[in-house]
Amino acid sequence: MRFGFREYMLLLLILSLPVMSYLLVFQPQNRMIAKTKAENASKQGALSNLRDRARRGDDLVAENERIEQDIAAIEARLPTNKEIDAIVRQVSDLAIDAGLDAPLISTVDPVHAAMYMEQPINMTINGDFLGFYHFLRQLELLPRMTRIHQMRIQRSDKVNGHMRADFRLSIYYEQEGVN
Repeated sequence: MRFGFREYMLLLLILSLPVMSYLLVFQPQNRMIAKTKAENASKQGALSNLRDRARRGDDLVAENERIEQDIAAIEARLPTNKEIDAIVRQVSDLAIDAGLDAPLISTVDPVHAAMYMEQPINMTINGDFLGFYHFLRQLELLPRMTRIHQMRIQRSDKVNGHMRADFRLSIYYEQEGVN
């Protein structure tokens, strides 16, 4: 078999077809596929980031709800200014129930504390130390928010085991009609 110009041209055409297909079709397609894969990966990363943010957003919503419930529980422990007298009576009853003498009570002007008010009350209690300890434990169990500070305890010279306690009891409350 003899190869002529036509046969060489045909052979060249047949051999150049795959090369030309690669250069004109497959190489641009491969570039487009690589570009699309890169865009897909970028979009998948962005989608994953958005999912994480949405998940954190749901967590934040749940956390905000929990904080709102905690605030509501704390506010439920805050009496209004009209209930202060009842709480003072309750504290006095706790002292008497603990076997202490009726406390001497004097009020001080209310103090504005953050979003709430603080009613400081100076108290003097006389009696048995164990009764005073019981009084403090019962005071701690009250559902209302109170704080004892500036406490001074003196031992009695007359009766063994007796003492005198001077302290300031602060009762926190909401000013009624103010929000």
